[in-house]
Amino acid sequence: MIDALNSGGPEAHPETASWKKIVARYQKPSVGRALWQVANTLIPYAALWTLMFFTARISWWLTVPLAVLAGAILVRTFIIFHDCGHGSFFKSLLANHILGAVTGVLTFTPFYYWRWQHAIHHSSSGDLDRRGVGDVWTLTVQEYLESSRWRRFAYRLARNPVILFVIAPLFLFLVQQRVPSFKAPARERYSVYWTNLALGAMAAGLITIFGLKAYLIIQLTALVTAGAVGVWLFYVQHQFEGVYWERSEEWDYAEAALKGSSFYKLPKVLQWFSGNIGFHHIHHLSPRIPNYNLEKCHESEPLFQTVKPVTLFTSFKSLTFRLWDERRRKLVGYRGLKHYLRAARRQTGQACG
Repeated sequence: MIDALNSGGPEAHPETASWKKIVARYQKPSVGRALWQVANTLIPYAALWTLMFFTARISWWLTVPLAVLAGAILVRTFIIFHDCGHGSFFKSLLANHILGAVTGVLTFTPFYYWRWQHAIHHSSSGDLDRRGVGDVWTLTVQEYLESSRWRRFAYRLARNPVILFVIAPLFLFLVQQRVPSFKAPARERYSVYWTNLALGAMAAGLITIFGLKAYLIIQLTALVTAGAVGVWLFYVQHQFEGVYWERSEEWDYAEAALKGSSFYKLPKVLQWFSGNIGFHHIHHLSPRIPNYNLEKCHESEPLFQTVKPVTLFTSFKSLTFRLWDERRRKLVGYRGLKHYLRAARRQTGQACG
């Protein structure tokens, strides 16, 4: 699984070899660019916490907006953490692991454990028969109709925007990632335990400096902001109009990368905060490309520019998508159930006739 993540996946498509020749030119990490990104991300993050120490004594009207900004920078921090998990940020494996562990504590995410789960996501994204790890819960129309009333209720609840973008991220970062799966290998499980200890030490230190109330307000505000933005980015990257989904026997890695992962074209300032992760189609084709090379790869190769972009405005349409309709090969809302049932009745009538 990890090998597939690091290499860019299996060559299941005959043209994948030529695509790999293209992306290979952009897979080389740059120590200078990497260190500059660390500096322009972590130094402002530390500066904001320092500034909030003083503003918390003056007014929360000053502190909370700064905590929101800290949450936005935390998204960029997570992208650095993410690249370290792919082994793409630095050339040195050790450097990736050290920085990954540090940024993992800042983002409340155990490095090795997350890396193990994320590898599964990359090896199965867009495969209808391998859903369930590292993705947004998505049912087909038929699966939804065949579900119990309780499961339908749970599904609708899970896809509610407030749950999906506010409650779920908090649960993920504060609760779920504190307890490893029993299926995880030993190193990955211990990664969770060591991260928990480091988080406890960090929280204790900040509580000593800021006080419990101030720390909780600042930290939770930053986490809610980062979690909501992060889950939204992930959601739009794999839940958009024209997205690719196939059953395992028809699934192709390269097709899933270029058609199952969006090109989220964001304004420059949002692209900076999101660490270029909007070029997700290229990232899924080659996870070994560091985020600071993704835009250059996209702009220099006509192949990637043929991918239709999802803009900030058009991305909000993704909020209407709830289910995958295998008949029409598209994401639909709950209203799409009526179309599905009508088509099923027509087919049944024709069969009887």
